[in-house]
Amino acid sequence: MAAPSGCMAGMCPLLLLVLVVLPLGMARMPWMTGMLYPRDTPSRERKELGGLWSFRADFSPGRNAGFAQRWYRQPLRQTGPVIDMPVPSSFNDITQDPSLENYIGWVWYEKEVQLPARWLQDSPSPRVVLRFGSAHYYSIVWVNGVQVVEHEGGHLPFEAEISSIIQGSPGSLCRITVALNNTLTPHTLPPGSIQYMTDKTRYPKNYFVQDIRFDFFNYAGIHRPVVLYTTPSVYIDDITVTTTSSEHVAMVHYQVAVVGSTAYSLSLSLRDQEGKVVATGDGPEGELKVLNPNLWWPYLMHENPGYLYSLEVKMQAQVDAVSLEDVYTLPVGIRTVHVTSTQFLINGRPFYFHGVNKHEDADIRGKGLDWPLIVKDFNLLRWLGANSFRTSHYPYAEELMDLCDAYGIVVIDECPGVGIKLLESLGNESLHHHLVVMEELIRRDKNRPSVVMWSVANEPASELPPAAFYFKKLIAYTKALDPSRPVTFVTDANYARDRGAPYVDVICVNSYFSWYHDPGHLEVIPLQLTAQFENWYKTYQKPIIQSEYGADSVPGLHSDPPLMFSEEYQKAMLREYHAVFDKKRKEYVIGELIWNFADFMTNQGTTRVLGNKKGIFTRQRQPKAAAFVLRERYWKLANESSCLPPVRTSHSLFL
Repeated sequence: MAAPSGCMAGMCPLLLLVLVVLPLGMARMPWMTGMLYPRDTPSRERKELGGLWSFRADFSPGRNAGFAQRWYRQPLRQTGPVIDMPVPSSFNDITQDPSLENYIGWVWYEKEVQLPARWLQDSPSPRVVLRFGSAHYYSIVWVNGVQVVEHEGGHLPFEAEISSIIQGSPGSLCRITVALNNTLTPHTLPPGSIQYMTDKTRYPKNYFVQDIRFDFFNYAGIHRPVVLYTTPSVYIDDITVTTTSSEHVAMVHYQVAVVGSTAYSLSLSLRDQEGKVVATGDGPEGELKVLNPNLWWPYLMHENPGYLYSLEVKMQAQVDAVSLEDVYTLPVGIRTVHVTSTQFLINGRPFYFHGVNKHEDADIRGKGLDWPLIVKDFNLLRWLGANSFRTSHYPYAEELMDLCDAYGIVVIDECPGVGIKLLESLGNESLHHHLVVMEELIRRDKNRPSVVMWSVANEPASELPPAAFYFKKLIAYTKALDPSRPVTFVTDANYARDRGAPYVDVICVNSYFSWYHDPGHLEVIPLQLTAQFENWYKTYQKPIIQSEYGADSVPGLHSDPPLMFSEEYQKAMLREYHAVFDKKRKEYVIGELIWNFADFMTNQGTTRVLGNKKGIFTRQRQPKAAAFVLRERYWKLANESSCLPPVRTSHSLFL
């Protein structure tokens, strides 16, 4: 791949501007602006912009022709050849062009949108906001040639108000241009680096590759929905909800932020699923008292899991003698979380995580949001008897998280802190950005009952000396942003040398005995796994989750006795792990999450045949033999811990 000239790894110098943030010693107010999910309400409208966008990759030597020629100043089709690109999706697998499959640098998207006339003609005119669910990795957005927002990070939403720009434009046509760069550096999250190949006898001139230290494909593109939505000029900007409960009474604590005026009134109504008002309140902060509440329970822990109330917030204001009203409805689940030295409690009852790790990954669409795939995955999770998953290794789409809330699937919500392996990725520059990412993640997901714990990283180099300061500050900051949830990170370090573990609430440990360690030797698992648990617990006296374990298996490859990569070996490894789990869950092990739910794409390599094959389902969501082993186990665990009557796992029509 040809290397960029003048800009590191294809990144324009504009990227350097976003790295200026507040020093560590300064308090940073959380959620300076809100990020409520766009919903249609009596006062708000939403226009979805999914479908085909114009697309052009910048193949110039420096990847900077788009900026030099100001492609955003005119329709993209006038700058040169464009192709159709579906949004949401990753761009990598859409075409037959191998140079796009592994492209690094700037790509450009464009969409021309006809706006409803009432958005421009109503008096007073509404506030119009352009919102991206996510785009990987660095984005610059223009509307009608005017820059409106920049955002760093590939997995969280960002938005910009564009009212003044569209009001001043002729007609009602709105041209949205996005420049997107997927380059990763030692200070991005996840980090990466560019390797320049200077041996001219082996590589073309200016050849470079993107090095990453994580085991999944670095898909890029506009991955989640793009929407335009409206609010009144005075509007509800943010809502924060926390809940407490006793035997017969629950308290819903709320804070509401209003922007646009200081003269307004707020009224709140909490409704149950039948639409009955169970509590009311007023003002920007207060408590709602709920008698005999329906608590939010995990799947298989209660006959009515995922119970959600609806909190309707209504704002009224006067602006220039005009009455304005804004209404927003937030789903609310009433539940508590508490961690002891041996247990994880939800609503005061011990909860055992029996679930999966996932990826947002599928054929053709890459990491693009896809509703049929999401619904299929949830049907498989419930068929499996899984009650939980970790968002390995980045925040998942809001639409998917909504279903976790509604179905009672418990979530360990992980930020994109994966691949933190280099010393320079543990310095202040990286830490500054990591703090901002945690702000954005908590701002987005703070009200979700399904989210019971934050994970700030996966398998970082936590044995390095700077990791102690890095994770102490990062975890303390996360707890300050959200005192209501425990915080962890997922480690594969030695228990005696892990410098971040003292600061977590729950130990999450990954291990692959008889796979990456002593490959092929299943007989070592009982001894090594038992020692792992006992060493971690003796050192830290904290509950432990086996956050990853597993083995690759090629569908249809069989071997008896079991040999590596066969379906039989994957089954045998699971059973060896499960035998140890069954002993230690009586003490302090509080969960087990298989790696992985489904096969997924990775970079090409001699150990990866079209991706990672550790899924219990294929990439096309067909079960391997291990899926049935796990299903039998998970339903057994559910029947042991649930107050529900036993469920026969042979019932194929359960869903």
